[in-house]
Amino acid sequence: MSENKKLAKKHAAGSNTDGVEPLRAVIYARYSSSGQREESIEGQLRECYDFAKKHGIIVIGEYIDKAMTGRVDQRPDFQRMIRDSEKGRFNCVLMWKMDRFARNRYDSAMYKYKLKKNGVRIFYAKETIPEGPEGIILESVMEGYAEYYSENLSQNVKRGYYDSALELKTLGKTCLGLKTGPDGRYMVDPTEAAIVRRIFEEYAAGERAKDIYMRLNDEGYRTSRGGKFNKNSLRRILSNEKYIGVYEYEDIRVENGIPAIITDRELFDKVQKMLRINHDAPARGKAQNFLLTTKLFCGLCGAPMVGDGGTSHTGRAYAYYSCTTRKKTRSCRKETVAKEWIEDLVVGELVRILHNDELIEEIADRVMEYQNREKDNSGLHALEIRKKENEKALSNMLAAIEAGIITPSTKTRLMELEADHADIEKGIARELLAEPEFEREQIIYFLERLRSGDVHDEEYRIALVDTFLNSVYLYDDDHLVLVMNYSGEHCKVNLKLVEGAISGAEGSAFAPSSALDKRGCRTK
Repeated sequence: MSENKKLAKKHAAGSNTDGVEPLRAVIYARYSSSGQREESIEGQLRECYDFAKKHGIIVIGEYIDKAMTGRVDQRPDFQRMIRDSEKGRFNCVLMWKMDRFARNRYDSAMYKYKLKKNGVRIFYAKETIPEGPEGIILESVMEGYAEYYSENLSQNVKRGYYDSALELKTLGKTCLGLKTGPDGRYMVDPTEAAIVRRIFEEYAAGERAKDIYMRLNDEGYRTSRGGKFNKNSLRRILSNEKYIGVYEYEDIRVENGIPAIITDRELFDKVQKMLRINHDAPARGKAQNFLLTTKLFCGLCGAPMVGDGGTSHTGRAYAYYSCTTRKKTRSCRKETVAKEWIEDLVVGELVRILHNDELIEEIADRVMEYQNREKDNSGLHALEIRKKENEKALSNMLAAIEAGIITPSTKTRLMELEADHADIEKGIARELLAEPEFEREQIIYFLERLRSGDVHDEEYRIALVDTFLNSVYLYDDDHLVLVMNYSGEHCKVNLKLVEGAISGAEGSAFAPSSALDKRGCRTK
């Protein structure tokens, strides 16, 4: 067994404490065979495992592409990781540094959007404060537009579906017991319909869902997709109104629009009531999403603060962040801090910062400066220089021809220059597609849109933290410091703590807001 796999096994064995499920991560590592010195695969993995151990993250697998560059979109293990993210087995990806993901900003945004839709976050082991932090904001802008284009495409597809739904067509989506008929509408599959009726009757009779699906699997029955039954597939069947003949798509709802398999409405209603009762039962062992994982640090010793949890004597579950030094050696006096309180405080402050119009303007300026620097260092800049040189040479050649200087070599050279010009234009078009440029107004629009999100929505909270927050340092002497992802000096926001934040206090609070200076910084 390799040292990295030994570390992963050892780490997994001792990380799940206090009933809180830690983040489950996979590592993506890539080695380029280019002449430039690259960190070895082993080095990347070692740093990622160290990072995971430091932040209480469980590593469950590795995806490795050797002799591949970030510009190659066919990286086999990378593509496998993207596909596997749909299965829900991991909720974060660890990488050595940002350029391991993709060197093409468009591809990077699209893949990050896919991971986000699958509930997967990305963490980088190499740099806590990357050079040019505005690049993170620029990536977020690109991800926002990738999301817009994806949703716009989805709307166009839905428009076609809507027209078919008006005719009660299946839209290519069938379920156990129902299939697509010759006219494109639903029709009953008698064999499968018998299984559906059996499931409803057994559940209504009080049998446990687990017993039902285990028995079906043992008897060789399979779902409409050919897989084994489980609690989720069983619940989908039991709650599906198609089985009582309801056709539904967006705002279209047609009773008796589908041949009913469950004709006894009382049976269906009884099952729905039982499902609600079972669903509303108190959940046990539910995984907590710790928003500030890898971002929150102890201000006293500098160690990461990781998510923990427990249960009070009354049986009430609670969650908090605790200093890893204090957990391991008791050599730090930093107290625990309530999860809800600190997360609400940080999110609230980020929202307040976004309402500073002067700061929005400044961030946009800095992002534009970063974008221009990146452009100067990109292949696009080199191509534009080549284009100017080519156009100058073409102009000189045409001037010579107009002056009567025409030789066999003149014609050959002219054809070479014209062919080179066409190649350069194609190269520029490819670069612009891969690295789209944003206008300042687009960046401001993106930042202003973030003002209006729902602070209780998990996706919105993650977007705020990942885009603007570099790190948080929590002290015991009445304040915490937020380090932001903007300005070359990494603007620091100092906040006063309020009483009741420490040692797992219940409820949440926001620190009282004081005046912000033009950089968005708050002083004690």
